[in-house]
Amino acid sequence: MGNVFLGIDVGSVSTNLVLSDQDDRVLAYEYLRTRGQPIQVVQEGLKLIEPKMPSGSAVAGVGVTGSARSLVGVAVGADVVKNEITAHAVAADLVVPGVQTVLEIGGQDSKLIILRHGVVVDFAMNTVCAAGTGSFLDHQAARLGIPIEEFGSIALRAEQPVHIAGRCSVFAESDMVHKQQTGHGLEEIIAGLCDALVRNYLNNVGKGKEILDPVVFQGGVAANKGIRAAFEKTLGQKIIVPEHFHVMGALGAAVLAKSRVTESDAVTLFRGFALSNLHYKSTAFICDGCPNICEIVNLSLDGKLLARWGGRCGKWEDSVDQPDQQFRKEIFSV
Repeated sequence: MGNVFLGIDVGSVSTNLVLSDQDDRVLAYEYLRTRGQPIQVVQEGLKLIEPKMPSGSAVAGVGVTGSARSLVGVAVGADVVKNEITAHAVAADLVVPGVQTVLEIGGQDSKLIILRHGVVVDFAMNTVCAAGTGSFLDHQAARLGIPIEEFGSIALRAEQPVHIAGRCSVFAESDMVHKQQTGHGLEEIIAGLCDALVRNYLNNVGKGKEILDPVVFQGGVAANKGIRAAFEKTLGQKIIVPEHFHVMGALGAAVLAKSRVTESDAVTLFRGFALSNLHYKSTAFICDGCPNICEIVNLSLDGKLLARWGGRCGKWEDSVDQPDQQFRKEIFSV
């Protein structure tokens, strides 16, 4: 019998679950589409990953990250809830010790993380423009009638990439259409798009940042060989893509969970795999008790109020009389 650790990364596009062992090795993972239903998809992921548990093992700790981390953290009974920057940095440093730069491009946002001696010293995020993200590339692949899995390989066949305006997703798409109409080849257009998206990333997210080796590229877009090649050409540096590049956030969350329960010698707060069959419901309301006009989120489990958050004063959060109350205060303070 051995302990395993569960990491969950709940993003706007994908939800990832990772099981890791005491040595932080990935034992199993699930990569699912969030579909705007974070709790339901996590429940689905738990059903899928439970059969992959090593025989006789038990979950000793759970970590949650991603844009829906607050919601899912309460729902599953997480031991630690951390932001995506921390989770991705921890995973990158685990896989590539001494990593100094992390390029992370997901479904709807992109990040650049700067580490020195294993510590995050700077970072930048782009959540405004969709150019270069996974959803934009999916859209362009569908428009061109190309499976997204082949997008990068086609780009590598180009002899002379065309210049695509990549400062905005709208301009990039219109410029691609124009290049098609003027007779440029598909390989050259796709390679030009990869170059443009890398320029956009470096000019916006990477502006003013010192990008030093080793450089790790992770997130779903790291599967695109054309984007990776464009990064290497533009930066003049080797780009490392980890084996589990698409679930690195979840791996980092699992590592953080192990650290939390090990340091405190605590028993995990994980509600168990049976929670995949429970009925969760989230609702929201506006508190007009003061000029802050806070939006309060309620999470209920089988009709019983489990947690509240979103207020600035703590009025509604403190009104929840639950055994999880102290836990909720701890995880949302990190």
